[in-house]
Amino acid sequence: MATIRPARREDEAAVRDCVRAAYTIYVARIGAPPGPMLDDYAARIAQEVVHVLTDGDAVQALVVTWPEGDCQFLDNIAVHPRAQGQGVGRQLLAFVERLARQGGRGAICLYTNEAMAENLALYRHWGFVETARRVEHGFRRVYLRKTLAADVSSV
Repeated sequence: MATIRPARREDEAAVRDCVRAAYTIYVARIGAPPGPMLDDYAARIAQEVVHVLTDGDAVQALVVTWPEGDCQFLDNIAVHPRAQGQGVGRQLLAFVERLARQGGRGAICLYTNEAMAENLALYRHWGFVETARRVEHGFRRVYLRKTLAADVSSV
């Protein structure tokens, strides 16, 4: 059974492996490793902003998120290819929504690379609306926001 829990120090290698497996397909498309592949996961885990979805002991996916202003900022959702297509991303997004609501935040905010067309389509399907496009640190980013309804509806 899948469980979402805070990442622990001993999860760092599995977290990095999951991110690498999930994002490698974008390296050629972007021309460089995507931002999540460059992140310092030891530091992120120490900051307590990484949660992993496990099935038994295996890390299937992860989310990096923290409160930022009126939003719950969604920095990264990475689903290992072996777990893709099984609703794991949807489970993690529902988890982020719960965190946002528990923290009194009315929205989830994120950005993704414009070359990640699949992710853009998925986020739009999940109710996110584009708010801006910018080039930052050499990446062409699309900013998105999902305003949460007052009720506790699921994703």
